[in-house]
Amino acid sequence: MKATDLFVKCLENEGVEYIFGLPGEENEDLMISLSESKIKFITVRHEQGAAFMADVYGRLTQRAGVCLSTLGPGATNLITGVADANMDSAPLVAITGQGDLIKHHKEAHQYIDISDAFKPITKWTTKIVDPEIIPEVVRKAFKIAQLERPGATHIEFPEDIARKQAKAVPLPINQTAKYIPHESEIARALEIIKSAKCPIILAGNGVIRTNASSVLKEFAEKNNIHVANTFMSKGVLPDNHELSLFTLGMQAKDYVMCAFEKADLVLSIGYEIVEYAPSFWNPDKNKRIIHIGTEPCEVEEHYSVAVELVGDLKCTLERLTELSGFNKDSAFYRKLRKKIIEEFEGYRNSADFPMKPQKVLLDIRESMHREDILISDVGAHKIWISRMFKAYLPNTVIISNGFASMGIAVPGALSAKLARPKCRVVAITGDGGFLMNAQEIETAKRMGISFVIVVFTDSRYGLTEWKQVLHLKRQFGQRFTNPDLIKFAESFGALGFRVNKAEELLPILKKAMDINNVVIIDVPIDFEENFRLSEKLSRNVCLDIG
Repeated sequence: MKATDLFVKCLENEGVEYIFGLPGEENEDLMISLSESKIKFITVRHEQGAAFMADVYGRLTQRAGVCLSTLGPGATNLITGVADANMDSAPLVAITGQGDLIKHHKEAHQYIDISDAFKPITKWTTKIVDPEIIPEVVRKAFKIAQLERPGATHIEFPEDIARKQAKAVPLPINQTAKYIPHESEIARALEIIKSAKCPIILAGNGVIRTNASSVLKEFAEKNNIHVANTFMSKGVLPDNHELSLFTLGMQAKDYVMCAFEKADLVLSIGYEIVEYAPSFWNPDKNKRIIHIGTEPCEVEEHYSVAVELVGDLKCTLERLTELSGFNKDSAFYRKLRKKIIEEFEGYRNSADFPMKPQKVLLDIRESMHREDILISDVGAHKIWISRMFKAYLPNTVIISNGFASMGIAVPGALSAKLARPKCRVVAITGDGGFLMNAQEIETAKRMGISFVIVVFTDSRYGLTEWKQVLHLKRQFGQRFTNPDLIKFAESFGALGFRVNKAEELLPILKKAMDINNVVIIDVPIDFEENFRLSEKLSRNVCLDIG
């Protein structure tokens, strides 16, 4: 059979449902092979959108999302989304076309060494140099991408190889064995937990990736230990659970940081340093830490561990739960949780306009079901979402964190709807990030995919201006103007609404959730609220707890 036919059969063997991409001449044989496949090819409007779609699809399904481009500029346009997936531990396989192998030793039109360019942003990258190795290459790419800790891989497919004949067949998919730490290490960890007076759990993305949220909940409940989550693990414990201390991740001393000041033991479970630097929650390097993860911890001066439990996270937590039951005193943490809730709820009746971000998020939460999905772009709104948007189930709040890529929300919402078609999807973006990939609204319309886009409008790159003014007392280079977002929506055949006073937002949101179309909601935001938060957090908020 033709090499591209074999390649497609290998993708089918891996269970690939969708490929997000923008093809070129160097993909033409592969595209014809795909046209005869059950795999659905989603033609996008920019390769970065394709990579973001594969990124979010991988996070939500825990199967590698697949994106495709041609050579040269098409391939380099994938890089941001591929890097985002790799740093946020989302399984992704990128496929790029390439010119004939016989041209790789010299200058050639649009030629760069794509495999070499992808090395810093992937777990593994290779080029196909012979059609008979296609089954090995594809199987390895998917195995590495999906193997804990997941990430991105890349396959470069030269066009002369694509045209050749092949006799090979797809390889079988074998399950990876699970393992847990040695019983002696588990016993050491249990002794430390038993002796701790004020332990706290820092739950990271690894708990969600390994489907260990329910076991984490059992462990926390059995020992009466409160849980704080990172930006990437919102919903790991429902925010209405009495042991939830919500989210940490602000680069300032927020209320949840008071819990870490009080703690004499941090149970770091499924947490990776890329999620939130330990220098913020362990500045004096004096916290006792138990690292529970799927891979050894990073070497970091603020993250010196007493015990390291490396293995299958779910199995490890099940064993710890079975052997523990310490019922820790949590009076301080209960008071802290009450204070955080009061602070969040204090904005529910705000009528201020332009709107406070806290009020906008409270209304969005009220308009969504618990299983619905929120995709956050990157900007000041991301800080507010991470800090105060309540999550009740894992993977219902998707945030670009490790690479923090602007432009992810709109393409991410499209693939989230494909991954979870029964859930309603809301993309929240600033007006800075919105136009970076707004062209994918056309892709959504063409495919008949519906979701809601809420645009926080303040005509500036809000997060960088916020920090610039805090650090340097002035801003430069942060301001811009916006198109009429209502007309912009209508130009795609989508619907647009503009909020003119605070009480209009919730009815608009409730209406938008049930519309079978892409809906853009333009919400003017009070930018100064960012500085009010900074002022509040500049004093010792722990004194408010008592």
